[in-house]
Amino acid sequence: MPSVNELYDGLIERFVVWAETRDDIRAAIVIGSRARVVEPADDWADLDVIVVTSDPEFYVGSADWLKNVGTVLLTFVEPTASGGELERRVLFEGMLDVDFSIVPLVKAQMLLEAGMAPAEVVNSFGRGMRVIVDKDGIAGKVEKLVASAVVVPAQAPSQGEFLQVVNDFLYHAVFTAKHLMRGELWWAKMSSDCYMQHLLLRMIEWHAHAKSGWSYDTWFRGRFLEKWADPQILKQMRDVFSHMMRLMLDGVCWLL
Repeated sequence: MPSVNELYDGLIERFVVWAETRDDIRAAIVIGSRARVVEPADDWADLDVIVVTSDPEFYVGSADWLKNVGTVLLTFVEPTASGGELERRVLFEGMLDVDFSIVPLVKAQMLLEAGMAPAEVVNSFGRGMRVIVDKDGIAGKVEKLVASAVVVPAQAPSQGEFLQVVNDFLYHAVFTAKHLMRGELWWAKMSSDCYMQHLLLRMIEWHAHAKSGWSYDTWFRGRFLEKWADPQILKQMRDVFSHMMRLMLDGVCWLL
């Protein structure tokens, strides 16, 4: 039986063969864990593919093209986590999870002509990228652009910014308690598990930088927090998260 990596490699190969027949696809790049050397993919990692195309609507507006890559169980479109574009997320047969981020060719060309790599581009591509299609040398230019980019370290918050986040967090702690007392459990959970969690992450990042330097890598959106956050904070988090979260922090995944 093929391994998970072999199954994903098969998807990539089929995509590349098909993409070579599409005149509108000018480049395709694998990013994320399946292109990283540091913290590489495990059996649970998905596949992230950047597709540079002159016809982005074709990939966003229809899912018919996916049959050229594999057997689709489900698919949907949502905004990319950064960059302001759209991505088609797909669950293929075998529970293979693939994100196709669709980048208009015009935007890619403008970025390259400007000769600048926004922080979001450096963060996404700089951790590892693997070129799988490059008809015009665009992907190669992206590699050089990212390699030459100067990584700007995080900045210490001003007193005003620090107080804004801390006070916002404490305010919503009271806000959440009131809704719990009222019996509005959904509203309370949304406040504590979404809004307050976002603020808490910023404070954990600040703490890590204050201890280890503002060039210290805290990844993004809490990724690998268990490896870069202060051990004392991780220990305390076991007392503020639910029982299931405590199990997850201990590295145990329960399928209910």
